[in-house]
Amino acid sequence: MSSSFEYRRLDRNDAAVLLVDHQSGLCNIVGDFSPDDFKNNVLALADSAKYFQLPTILTTSFEDGPNGPLVPELKELFPEAPYIARPGQINAWDNDDFVNAVKATGKKQLIIAGVVTEVCVAFPALSAIEEGYEVFVIADASGTFNQTTRDAAWARMSAAGVQLMTWFGAAAELHRDWRNDIEGLGTLFSNHLPAYRNLISSYNAAKS
Repeated sequence: MSSSFEYRRLDRNDAAVLLVDHQSGLCNIVGDFSPDDFKNNVLALADSAKYFQLPTILTTSFEDGPNGPLVPELKELFPEAPYIARPGQINAWDNDDFVNAVKATGKKQLIIAGVVTEVCVAFPALSAIEEGYEVFVIADASGTFNQTTRDAAWARMSAAGVQLMTWFGAAAELHRDWRNDIEGLGTLFSNHLPAYRNLISSYNAAKS
């Protein structure tokens, strides 16, 4: 039985991470996740980017306005990463410095998350698809006002070919094989998922 479907996996050697507008003001309006869950998901994605040594680009929109500055944890995690403070462009892809930073990574797979989903995530995701990139949006590290606006954004992006994933699914797909590293990935998961910490504790106890 033939199929036209092609499973396009995330490839740690060909992926870059774009963290778009995770700003203190904007994060206050996220309503589709609890504040604690959302922050944990964003930092879990960021820690995954560090763990897999993926090129990471940070960008903000209109920092001096109500959107506010980038959340400090991201700047601390990626002190050497390209940091593009857009003066006004709503779509990050309309900013030449941002696009040039993306192109400079040399990667064709873009992992995107941001606030808010239907604007700061969807706009550059659709623009990147148009430019020929493979785009993977991390749904649980992207937030917006409510589930209605989130679902509309997800539907629009999916129709254009964006793949929606979670930070956990993306990390597992990047890792491919537990034999590559049990301790490191297990620690990453444990740091952000209490249930997974219990799993690893049980595993370690069984070994001893």
